[in-house]
Amino acid sequence: MQQVIDTEKENKEIVKAYRNVIKACKRNLDNNDRKQIRKAFEMAVDAHKNMRRKSGEPYILHPLAVAQICAEEIGLGATSIICALLHDVVEDTSITLDVIELNFGNKVSRIIDGLTKISGVFEQQDKSIQAENFKKLLLTLSDDVRVILIKLADRLHNMRTLDSMSAKSQLKIASETHYVYAPLAHRLGLYAIKTELEDLATKYLEPDKYNFVKNKLQETKAQRNRYIKQFIEPLIDDLNKDGLKYEIKGRPKSIHSILNKMKKQNIPFEEVYDLFAIRIIINAAYEDEKSDCWHVYSVVTNHYRPNPDRLRDWISTPKANGYESLHTTVMGPKGKWVEVQIRTLRMDEIAEKGYAAHWKYKDANTKQDIGLEEWLARVREILENPEQNALDFLDDFKMNFFADEIFLFTPKGELRKLPANSTVLDFAFDVHTQLGERCIGGKVNNKLVPLNHVLLNGDQVEILTSTKQTPKEEWLNYVVTAKAKSKIRDWYKQVKLRASAMGKEILERKFAHEKIPFTSEHLQELIFYFKLPSVTELYAQVAQEKLDKTRLHIAEILEEVKQQRLDHQLEIKQLKEAKALQKNTTGNLPKEGVIVGDDTDLPYSFSKCCNPIPGDDIFGFITVGEGVKIHRTNCSNAISLMSNYGYRVIKARWANEVFAKTQAFHTRIKVEGIDSVGIVSIITDIISKQLQINMNAIQIASKSGMFEGAIDLEVHDTNQLEELMNKIKASSPLIKVSREDII
Repeated sequence: MQQVIDTEKENKEIVKAYRNVIKACKRNLDNNDRKQIRKAFEMAVDAHKNMRRKSGEPYILHPLAVAQICAEEIGLGATSIICALLHDVVEDTSITLDVIELNFGNKVSRIIDGLTKISGVFEQQDKSIQAENFKKLLLTLSDDVRVILIKLADRLHNMRTLDSMSAKSQLKIASETHYVYAPLAHRLGLYAIKTELEDLATKYLEPDKYNFVKNKLQETKAQRNRYIKQFIEPLIDDLNKDGLKYEIKGRPKSIHSILNKMKKQNIPFEEVYDLFAIRIIINAAYEDEKSDCWHVYSVVTNHYRPNPDRLRDWISTPKANGYESLHTTVMGPKGKWVEVQIRTLRMDEIAEKGYAAHWKYKDANTKQDIGLEEWLARVREILENPEQNALDFLDDFKMNFFADEIFLFTPKGELRKLPANSTVLDFAFDVHTQLGERCIGGKVNNKLVPLNHVLLNGDQVEILTSTKQTPKEEWLNYVVTAKAKSKIRDWYKQVKLRASAMGKEILERKFAHEKIPFTSEHLQELIFYFKLPSVTELYAQVAQEKLDKTRLHIAEILEEVKQQRLDHQLEIKQLKEAKALQKNTTGNLPKEGVIVGDDTDLPYSFSKCCNPIPGDDIFGFITVGEGVKIHRTNCSNAISLMSNYGYRVIKARWANEVFAKTQAFHTRIKVEGIDSVGIVSIITDIISKQLQINMNAIQIASKSGMFEGAIDLEVHDTNQLEELMNKIKASSPLIKVSREDII
């Protein structure tokens, strides 16, 4: 039955959403701004009038919601609101950029052009195009940061309304969000948006764990509020006596960060003690900010003992994304550690709204933009190389998003910021590319060190060079910065290109000698035979004489490849016929196994990186030459696969909820704890005697009174594995157990 649309009700909803947008940015608008926003709204309503979202609601509600986020949660102005309202019209409707420019001017047109160019990020059917689009996104960032801010608002609303999408789309979009958009929000200082994006991604990637933590937080909310009240009571008295204007908030940690802590430390929810942070926000004049923050710090530490290793002073040296705050962890009532964040209203707005808030305070404090401008300059520098492998770029750049920073000094005292764990070689490339390429070592605090020496906060670094030095491939193992990795790869690419030109000539002569046409199809056959990533690599390896099999005749290789392909096709055909016969014989779906897509006949194999077992949430990944690989959705490689190769992801599910107990699946558990007599015997007794589970391998080592080990098992499903782990946990409070991937 067709759904009846209440047009009058929908129109009221649209008008209400529009009024909310105007209300959110009312203080910053003049009459001309209002007219332009109204004009953009009317154009968007008309353009999207026949369009609906997957949820069934009018499409115009999406750009209105994006505009609302831009105004209210990021603090952007009229130009950005106009662009948010029109961000999909060029891509999805007949309106062109020329029409936009005619009505709203060049600036709006350029931003919408940027948004249109990057709208296909991860949507293309080719992995290199996906990553190339991400490079475009960062190019627009270095040109006009509002493009990225609007894109983040767009992604946030899509994540908030992801329930209406298919399960496959939910996994894909959530993976992209976790892999790229949350780190990007973090790098631009949008803490609130970064946190929400992470939590929403976790909701779809690990729904059971997300709901578990969410429910636990709800259960402990009243208890947490009582504790916060008890903690801040003595602080309020002192702060009032000192005449400070302030606000105190108790902020719970995000679900994502709680889950991360549980995973990293292998602890249950009940043992995560820092579930919240106390934030003290003071209203101080700019010139008094630093002294007032330290004054509040002294009030806090007068009442509670601080942990000296947990003091973070981002007021004296702000983070690269502009974040300023004073963090300390103190021992609160009942022996609980409590994180306290101290900042001013200005700092708080920058922490929540990131880059957008900088413009508001730029005149008052020009140093605020220095860190971000330096970072944007690095973005531009990395993007200068158009031939860089886009996927390498994406991985390197993502790695630098979340990196903690260290502050270093040149011999002349110039301050430079680099990610934590940077080496002398990273520092050299950061100063200048040629300095990096010729680096042979350095002097750190006047002591000679090798080029792979890891730098510490406050080090003074002098680079030593030699004209005979050239980059080495192993240097990629010594560096952590995107710039250094990019420059080393670029140097090697040039070397490889020269070698490949020579290799191409050698192959052309070989083909001519055997009277075989030198075609791209034949080259692809050689690439397949030698399992190489590209034709350039084939040429290079031929030139460098790395392929012993090049002594074979080309004709023989091509014939062998042809036979391999025929054998593979025959194998799949036979497998399908066998499955079809089984299905016709039983008249039902197989009792164990996996349905890939909607097809019970597609051949598949289980991925060895995560070893899924019945009961796990799974997905299929279409490989090159190895059929469909089945992965767990929380596999360590899953997010990267779904983000970079979304078009190869295919849904998969276990064929039946009830599995025959005849098939065993490989898995591994990690056991650790305090060493004591008979501890291994307790564990193996539960596995072998009580539950009669087969052990394939066991490795346990003891050191300094602690033991740690891994046990490889054969189980039928997750229920059996959970039962085993619960029994081991219950057997002794000295033992911790968790599931681990078999690498």
